[in-house]
Amino acid sequence: MTIPPRRLILASTSIYRRELLSRLRLPFDVAPPMVDETPEPGEGPANLAVRLALAKAEAVARQHPGAVVIGSDQVATVDGTPIGKPGDFARAQRQLRSLSGREVEFHTALAVTNGQRVAHADIITRCRFRELSDAAIEAYLLAESPYDTAGSAKAEGLGIALMESIQSDDPTAIIGLPLIALTSMLTLFGLDPLMAGNARAAE
Repeated sequence: MTIPPRRLILASTSIYRRELLSRLRLPFDVAPPMVDETPEPGEGPANLAVRLALAKAEAVARQHPGAVVIGSDQVATVDGTPIGKPGDFARAQRQLRSLSGREVEFHTALAVTNGQRVAHADIITRCRFRELSDAAIEAYLLAESPYDTAGSAKAEGLGIALMESIQSDDPTAIIGLPLIALTSMLTLFGLDPLMAGNARAAE
Protein backbone atom coordinates (compact mmCIF):
# COMPACT_ATOMS: atom_id res chain seq x y z
CA MET A 1 0.00 0.00 0.00
CA THR A 2 1.34 3.42 -0.97
CA ILE A 3 1.43 5.95 1.85
CA PRO A 4 0.26 9.35 0.59
CA PRO A 5 2.79 12.17 1.07
CA ARG A 6 2.30 14.51 3.99
CA ARG A 7 0.56 17.73 3.10
CA LEU A 8 2.99 20.67 3.12
CA ILE A 9 1.78 24.20 3.81
CA LEU A 10 3.68 27.47 3.66
CA ALA A 11 2.31 29.80 6.33
CA SER A 12 2.98 32.94 4.33
CA THR A 13 1.54 35.02 1.51
CA SER A 14 5.00 36.31 0.49
CA ILE A 15 5.66 35.82 -3.22
CA TYR A 16 9.38 35.62 -2.45
CA ARG A 17 9.00 32.73 0.00
CA ARG A 18 6.61 30.97 -2.37
CA GLU A 19 9.14 31.18 -5.20
CA LEU A 20 11.94 29.94 -2.96
CA LEU A 21 9.97 26.96 -1.64
CA SER A 22 9.03 25.97 -5.18
CA ARG A 23 12.74 25.36 -5.86
CA LEU A 24 12.57 22.24 -3.67
CA ARG A 25 9.97 20.75 -6.06
CA LEU A 26 7.69 19.60 -3.28
CA PRO A 27 3.95 20.18 -3.78
CA PHE A 28 2.67 22.68 -1.24
CA ASP A 29 -0.26 24.90 -0.39
CA VAL A 30 -0.19 28.44 0.95
CA ALA A 31 -2.18 29.73 3.93
CA PRO A 32 -2.14 33.17 5.57
CA PRO A 33 -1.00 32.87 9.21
CA MET A 34 -3.06 35.81 10.59
CA VAL A 35 -0.56 36.56 13.37
CA ASP A 36 -0.10 39.84 15.24
CA GLU A 37 3.48 40.87 14.42
CA THR A 38 3.76 43.62 17.04
CA PRO A 39 7.04 43.29 18.99
CA GLU A 40 6.75 42.64 22.70
CA PRO A 41 8.24 45.20 25.13
CA GLY A 42 12.02 44.85 25.22
CA GLU A 43 12.03 42.03 22.67
CA GLY A 44 15.27 41.70 20.72
CA PRO A 45 15.37 41.23 16.92
CA ALA A 46 16.41 37.56 17.04
CA ASN A 47 13.76 36.66 19.61
CA LEU A 48 11.12 38.56 17.64
CA ALA A 49 11.93 36.76 14.38
CA VAL A 50 11.90 33.30 16.01
CA ARG A 51 8.72 33.98 17.98
CA LEU A 52 6.86 35.13 14.87
CA ALA A 53 8.09 32.23 12.74
CA LEU A 54 6.86 29.80 15.40
CA ALA A 55 3.57 31.66 15.82
CA LYS A 56 2.88 31.60 12.08
CA ALA A 57 3.63 27.89 11.72
CA GLU A 58 1.61 26.94 14.80
CA ALA A 59 -1.39 29.12 13.85
CA VAL A 60 -1.75 27.42 10.46
CA ALA A 61 -1.00 23.96 11.90
CA ARG A 62 -3.97 24.32 14.25
CA GLN A 63 -6.21 24.88 11.23
CA HIS A 64 -4.78 21.92 9.27
CA PRO A 65 -4.22 18.92 11.57
CA GLY A 66 -1.63 16.47 10.28
CA ALA A 67 -0.03 18.87 7.82
CA VAL A 68 3.60 19.92 7.93
CA VAL A 69 3.66 23.71 8.17
CA ILE A 70 6.50 26.13 7.46
CA GLY A 71 6.65 29.52 9.15
CA SER A 72 9.30 32.16 8.60
CA ASP A 73 10.00 35.74 9.61
CA GLN A 74 12.79 38.19 8.97
CA VAL A 75 14.01 41.15 11.00
CA ALA A 76 16.72 43.49 9.70
CA THR A 77 18.84 45.49 12.11
CA VAL A 78 21.59 48.10 12.11
CA ASP A 79 23.65 48.24 15.30
CA GLY A 80 20.91 46.19 16.97
CA THR A 81 18.10 48.56 15.97
CA PRO A 82 15.38 47.05 13.75
CA ILE A 83 14.74 48.65 10.37
CA GLY A 84 11.50 48.06 8.52
CA LYS A 85 10.15 48.08 4.99
CA PRO A 86 10.24 51.59 3.50
CA GLY A 87 6.88 51.52 1.73
CA ASP A 88 7.66 54.27 -0.77
CA PHE A 89 10.42 56.00 -2.73
CA ALA A 90 11.16 58.80 -0.25
CA ARG A 91 11.53 56.46 2.74
CA ALA A 92 13.62 54.00 0.72
CA GLN A 93 15.88 56.84 -0.38
CA ARG A 94 16.43 57.93 3.21
CA GLN A 95 16.98 54.35 4.32
CA LEU A 96 19.64 53.65 1.70
CA ARG A 97 21.40 56.91 2.48
CA SER A 98 21.58 55.86 6.13
CA LEU A 99 22.85 52.39 5.20
CA SER A 100 25.60 53.60 2.86
CA GLY A 101 28.90 52.07 3.98
CA ARG A 102 27.28 50.24 6.90
CA GLU A 103 26.48 46.64 7.82
CA VAL A 104 22.92 45.33 8.08
CA GLU A 105 22.24 42.14 10.03
CA PHE A 106 19.27 40.06 8.93
CA HIS A 107 17.71 37.49 11.26
CA THR A 108 15.76 35.02 9.14
CA ALA A 109 13.90 32.69 11.46
CA LEU A 110 12.43 29.40 10.32
CA ALA A 111 9.97 27.04 12.02
CA VAL A 112 8.49 23.73 10.89
CA THR A 113 5.77 21.87 12.78
CA ASN A 114 3.22 19.11 12.31
CA GLY A 115 1.25 20.23 15.34
CA GLN A 116 3.07 17.83 17.65
CA ARG A 117 6.76 18.50 17.19
CA VAL A 118 8.58 21.69 16.22
CA ALA A 119 11.96 22.49 14.71
CA HIS A 120 13.25 26.03 14.42
CA ALA A 121 16.37 28.04 13.65
CA ASP A 122 17.63 31.60 13.24
CA ILE A 123 19.88 32.14 10.22
CA ILE A 124 21.98 35.31 10.35
CA THR A 125 23.08 37.17 7.22
CA ARG A 126 25.40 40.17 7.34
CA CYS A 127 25.27 42.56 4.40
CA ARG A 128 27.69 45.45 4.08
CA PHE A 129 26.55 48.20 1.73
CA ARG A 130 28.98 50.05 -0.54
CA GLU A 131 29.38 53.80 -0.22
CA LEU A 132 26.36 54.93 -2.22
CA SER A 133 25.92 58.22 -4.06
CA ASP A 134 22.52 59.86 -4.28
CA ALA A 135 22.57 59.23 -8.03
CA ALA A 136 23.22 55.50 -7.54
CA ILE A 137 20.46 55.25 -4.91
CA GLU A 138 17.93 57.00 -7.14
CA ALA A 139 18.86 54.90 -10.17
CA TYR A 140 18.46 51.69 -8.19
CA LEU A 141 15.12 52.63 -6.65
CA LEU A 142 13.68 53.65 -10.01
CA ALA A 143 14.89 50.38 -11.55
CA GLU A 144 13.63 47.93 -8.89
CA SER A 145 11.16 49.69 -6.52
CA PRO A 146 12.12 47.58 -3.46
CA TYR A 147 9.59 49.23 -1.18
CA ASP A 148 8.33 45.97 0.36
CA THR A 149 11.83 44.88 1.42
CA ALA A 150 13.55 45.71 4.70
CA GLY A 151 16.77 47.54 3.89
CA SER A 152 15.37 48.79 0.56
CA ALA A 153 17.47 46.36 -1.49
CA LYS A 154 16.61 43.09 -3.20
CA ALA A 155 19.79 41.03 -3.06
CA GLU A 156 18.29 38.50 -5.49
CA GLY A 157 18.02 41.26 -8.11
CA LEU A 158 19.83 44.48 -8.97
CA GLY A 159 20.18 45.20 -5.26
CA ILE A 160 23.24 42.95 -5.25
CA ALA A 161 25.07 45.85 -6.93
CA LEU A 162 24.61 47.90 -3.74
CA MET A 163 26.53 45.36 -1.68
CA GLU A 164 30.19 45.25 -0.74
CA SER A 165 29.85 41.82 0.86
CA ILE A 166 27.29 39.27 2.09
CA GLN A 167 28.12 36.69 4.75
CA SER A 168 25.78 33.80 5.54
CA ASP A 169 25.71 30.02 5.90
CA ASP A 170 22.53 29.93 3.79
CA PRO A 171 22.46 32.09 0.64
CA THR A 172 18.66 32.07 0.30
CA ALA A 173 18.11 33.32 3.84
CA ILE A 174 18.54 36.94 2.75
CA ILE A 175 15.61 36.54 0.34
CA GLY A 176 13.35 35.30 3.12
CA LEU A 177 13.45 31.49 3.33
CA PRO A 178 16.69 29.63 4.20
CA LEU A 179 16.45 26.54 2.00
CA ILE A 180 19.50 24.73 3.37
CA ALA A 181 18.12 24.82 6.90
CA LEU A 182 14.61 24.10 5.63
CA THR A 183 15.68 20.98 3.75
CA SER A 184 17.25 19.56 6.91
CA MET A 185 14.12 20.33 8.91
CA LEU A 186 11.74 18.84 6.36
CA THR A 187 13.59 15.54 6.38
CA LEU A 188 12.80 15.30 10.10
CA PHE A 189 9.13 15.28 9.11
CA GLY A 190 9.51 12.71 6.33
CA LEU A 191 9.76 15.19 3.47
CA ASP A 192 13.05 14.91 1.60
CA PRO A 193 13.11 16.97 -1.63
CA LEU A 194 15.63 14.67 -3.28
CA MET A 195 13.78 11.46 -2.45
CA ALA A 196 10.48 13.02 -3.47
CA GLY A 197 12.01 13.82 -6.85
CA ASN A 198 13.21 10.26 -7.29
CA ALA A 199 9.74 8.97 -6.43
CA ARG A 200 8.11 11.18 -9.06
CA ALA A 201 10.68 10.19 -11.70
CA ALA A 202 9.90 6.52 -11.09
CA GLU A 203 6.15 6.95 -11.58
